[in-house]
Amino acid sequence: MTNLFAAKFFENIGKIFTNPEYLGNIGIGLVTTLVISVGAVILGCILGTIVAFVTISKSTSPVMKVLKVLCNAYVTVIRGTPMALQLFIMYFVVFAIRGFPPEITAIVAFGFNSGAYVAENIRAGILSVDYGQTEAGRALGLNYTKTMTKIVVPQAIKNVIPAMCNEFIALIKETSIVSMIGMIDLTQAAKLIGAGNALAAYLEPMLVVALFYLAIVYALTFAIKLLERRLRAGDKR
Repeated sequence: MTNLFAAKFFENIGKIFTNPEYLGNIGIGLVTTLVISVGAVILGCILGTIVAFVTISKSTSPVMKVLKVLCNAYVTVIRGTPMALQLFIMYFVVFAIRGFPPEITAIVAFGFNSGAYVAENIRAGILSVDYGQTEAGRALGLNYTKTMTKIVVPQAIKNVIPAMCNEFIALIKETSIVSMIGMIDLTQAAKLIGAGNALAAYLEPMLVVALFYLAIVYALTFAIKLLERRLRAGDKR
């Protein structure tokens, strides 16, 4: 019985890697996952950085006060609601335009979601730097902007990198819900392959797709570790 299961298992694995249709589905799903992930990471980093610096700003101008309220509301709402709900709102309400690319909708939805978490990570990283560093910068005659960019932010980046890596990994895995708006990502590709008449099994395609997710996450983790090593090496010079 065990030998029969193993033989069928490897037979189905072989079918996945030799059938052009199955490989095509995986290829489409991989591209979709990578495009959404990279686009959302870029948007999330830009948006999160802006929000973080607004929330920690010392300015007391009326405009900045309004911006702080909006940014705090944005972070609270995004972190307090499910990603699937945010994706639905973007797809069925905000970008409910005939022919509008669903890829753009997904990138914006995941980017806005990631931005809230990135903002909190950056804010926490900056606040973790001893305030004496800021005072030292001001004592040297640097203004607030130069003190932040030359002294505080470089130190905060080292504290933020692990948390940012975890956020990006979570973002990549969360993209698996884009099938809910009719897109073919890696997870949906596995479902399509499993439902194929020639295969009619879900275990093997799910495991194959899981390997692709692991490869993406491992590559990201490896790149982050290289960056951390470079930063540590720079500190020793």
